[in-house]
Amino acid sequence: MLRGTKPGGGIDVPSNTRTVRIEWGDCDPAGIVFHPRYFAMFDHSTTLLIESALGLSKRQLQEAYPFAGCPTVESRARFLQPTRYGDDVVIESRLTAVRRSSFEITHRLSRNGELAVEAFETRVWVIADPTRPGGFKAQAIPADLAARFAAG
Repeated sequence: MLRGTKPGGGIDVPSNTRTVRIEWGDCDPAGIVFHPRYFAMFDHSTTLLIESALGLSKRQLQEAYPFAGCPTVESRARFLQPTRYGDDVVIESRLTAVRRSSFEITHRLSRNGELAVEAFETRVWVIADPTRPGGFKAQAIPADLAARFAAG
């Protein structure tokens, strides 16, 4: 689990917030967001969160560490209210747990200050698997990077 603390005793976890305008291509014929599009938004939010927490881009990670990515191994979402073409939404992404080779992120997408979608994902830190060309295998998150995750 994350160990950082804020002044006053609360847990200080890495987070990232961004504003997204819902585009026509995100929507179904009724003009509401087609639910798989949220997962694309959350995927990009995860990338931004990792870059912010670690201070490294994915390319820099690949150059400095044996790192092939962090694929999603589990995800789920609660859809509380629709968002529509032209809406400006805020996505807050938080790192909620770090384990040996995996971590969890919670995304909260709000419209006009009201929660519209909440999503949860588990990602695994992977490297190229030399025994399976084109394959991957889980790898422990490097200690210095796990410490940066925990530091918030």
